Amino acid sequence: MRVYSKRKCKNTEFYGMFTGIIESLGVIKEIATVGTNKTFWIESPLSSSFKIDQSVAHNGVCLTVEDIKDNLHRVTAVDETLSKTDLNQWKIGAHVNLERSLLPTNRLDGHFVQGHVDTTGTCTKIKDKEGSYEFEFDFPKKFAELVIEKGSICVNGISLTAFEVKKHSFKVAIIPYTFEHTNLQFLKEGDLVNLEFDMIGKYILRKLSL
Repeated sequence: MRVYSKRKCKNTEFYGMFTGIIESLGVIKEIATVGTNKTFWIESPLSSSFKIDQSVAHNGVCLTVEDIKDNLHRVTAVDETLSKTDLNQWKIGAHVNLERSLLPTNRLDGHFVQGHVDTTGTCTKIKDKEGSYEFEFDFPKKFAELVIEKGSICVNGISLTAFEVKKHSFKVAIIPYTFEHTNLQFLKEGDLVNLEFDMIGKYILRKLSL
């Protein structure tokens, strides 16, 4: 496995590598615009355990912890990130899925996730299946080759399995535990979500296109 690092690997974490298994929910407490960037202060049970310069996935977006105060931490999204994710629509009080970088000793319960969001999708349908939930999402058709039946996909940082895959839509089934411990419980039809397609699939598609 390649070790991803901004400068060097610290605290034995694989920087920019995640599993899509959400650890905690955070709540956005403050938003500031600085030039073309946006800065967010987020409150969570994990914030006090973070370290400056640590990589943390926020709704599937890999962001660097810049400051920590008690149970709050600060991150900044640059223009490139804002243009490809749902971060421009974040509001104070919104809930964010959080996951720390993968440790070499962790079991890989989800799939390899980089925190590099490819595009946004739209939630088009939510069904309560009386014991589970079914969500349907639309996404740009140009990414159709990267979504396969029973393949892995990352939605708001959550590792999920796609089914009933069409040219620009797919469904996922959500167990009660995932629903209750992620911000899917707050999702409404018409909301945007961050999508990251399977890394291996992207490499294969790139190779075939050369």
